Amino acid sequence: MLESKRKAIIFFLIAILLAALSGFLVLKKVQALNSNLGTMIEVVIASNEISSRALITPNDITTEEIPKKYLRDEHITNVEDLMNKVSVVPLSSGDIITKNMLKQASTVTEADNRLVTVIRSERVFFDEKLTPLDRVDFIVSHTFNGEPVTEVFMKDIKVARTTTDNEGKFQGVQLEVSFADVPRLIHMQNYADSLRVIKSNVGQEQETSESPGSETESVIEEKEKETTKEKQSKEDQELKKEEKNTKEKPKEEGTKKDGE
Repeated sequence: MLESKRKAIIFFLIAILLAALSGFLVLKKVQALNSNLGTMIEVVIASNEISSRALITPNDITTEEIPKKYLRDEHITNVEDLMNKVSVVPLSSGDIITKNMLKQASTVTEADNRLVTVIRSERVFFDEKLTPLDRVDFIVSHTFNGEPVTEVFMKDIKVARTTTDNEGKFQGVQLEVSFADVPRLIHMQNYADSLRVIKSNVGQEQETSESPGSETESVIEEKEKETTKEKQSKEDQELKKEEKNTKEKPKEEGTKKDGE
């Protein structure tokens, strides 16, 4: 075989390989573009006008498909992310709702109440892990008039929500406190020697069995009732006797007059 013919065959094979490689690379690029542009993702949009600071409800939202290429981290693809959220800006129908325009709705039930955060620290202690809607009491230890004092500071405070650290461990609570009590709570939180948060027993079922002391109290109450009944019966009998005497006296006077 001639040298020129052999070189031509080699170049032809190399050209075929390069063409196949370039075709494969173009195919992969087209597939990547199709996967980004062709795949559609549903994002949450407003279905009607939503006022600022108004709680977002399922009737206020709907979904719309956009190419996956244009999906951003701030887009909302899960409707549950809007649970108990409000928008900080007014929205019109068709506006895409993003995470940076949302804020957690306030859990304060009364207008005069405020949320105060109490975090575990060297001064603040929690006896147990709390959950939202729990009730707590505050036991404070501090120095008053030069003497150490431990006393009940506040009772039956509602837990609005709980907070956790990056590892998901219980860290503290947000409490719903009346506005008048907010300065007192913050002062104790900052300056008390020890602020202990204990779970209140409000709402828990009490034991039906009575203690011996309560039994004796009930017996005493029954005896007192019996004595009062006896006293009332004696008084009634005396009143009846007096009424009979008052009725008999006029009759005796009438008979005396007739005899005369």
